[in-house]
Amino acid sequence: MSISNRPHTMIVGNLGYIGPVLASRLRQENIEAPLSGFDTGYFSGCLLDPLAPADQVLDRQIYRDVRSVRAEDLAGVDRVVYLAAISNDPMGNLYEQPTEEINSTAAAQFAQLARAAGARSFVYASSCSIYGAGGSDFKTEQSPINPLTAYARSKVSCEEALQRVAGPGFVVTCLRFATACGASPRLRLDLVLNDFVASAMLTGEIKILSDGAPWRPLIDVADMCRAISWGLERPDSNGGAFLAVNVGYNDQNYMIRDLAYAVQRELPQASVNINTDAPADKRSYRVDFSLYASLNDAAGIGKPLADTVRELVASMKAADFRIAAFRTSYLIRLQALSRLRQQDRLDSTLHWRR
Repeated sequence: MSISNRPHTMIVGNLGYIGPVLASRLRQENIEAPLSGFDTGYFSGCLLDPLAPADQVLDRQIYRDVRSVRAEDLAGVDRVVYLAAISNDPMGNLYEQPTEEINSTAAAQFAQLARAAGARSFVYASSCSIYGAGGSDFKTEQSPINPLTAYARSKVSCEEALQRVAGPGFVVTCLRFATACGASPRLRLDLVLNDFVASAMLTGEIKILSDGAPWRPLIDVADMCRAISWGLERPDSNGGAFLAVNVGYNDQNYMIRDLAYAVQRELPQASVNINTDAPADKRSYRVDFSLYASLNDAAGIGKPLADTVRELVASMKAADFRIAAFRTSYLIRLQALSRLRQQDRLDSTLHWRR
């Protein structure tokens, strides 16, 4: 075990969207604490600004598929954050088996190895998407789950597996995040708010394929990292040795059309085009985050939506990102994977070809 005031934290899946923001936060919180990354590198090159320095705060980087983790990789690690995932529905639908293996099976194996190595906490990035077709009712942690996609099903199966690993001296926290948004060095433009901002900036139009009525809870990536930091420090006396908790803010449940108009307020030159004839989208849910607020005294208020939009705009302008056809660019995770497959660098199970 490391010295208690210098805990060694490993971020699994650190070379993705959340990882760089989280690593910077953890380094600021404890400048001397060891910080490691573990990532296979699918998206390591997906930098908004390829010339900007990234990942400079880490003490160690392991490049390996999470499905090939070894016991020695966790030696001396006190805390693990598991972010690694096939991270959205289009990818999950196309790669259903790797989604279950990476998002669930490998995460449970990491937890088992971490506990055996003497780690004391494990934080897993779960998702509110497990509630599925939720309608307008607010979903709490006691609400029935209804996962509609391979991605959501993988989160459910992993939570079940992690509950069996948690116990005395090993605290497991599953953070059921709202839909992510916000600026990051490895920006994703396949997230609803980020897509709307890019579309408004680069095409002058925000096109909504649905009728705009579905509900989504949102959370800025900076607030996600704040919650992860809390989870790493959470004692079992605050929620139990195993905790699955919705993470977001009650006032940040939005209708899709409201997000579009919020972006338009910051970028008034853009028009909003809603497909009023579209069939109803089943992926609609509102979430109650009261439990998180009651457990985390530092949860505070979420970053205002307008601030998130402004930061996205500023980051894209600073990087001089001008790809109007951004939905076919490297900032769309499915496109990044597809290019690796087309180049024959990944096989059909998303293992690297050697």
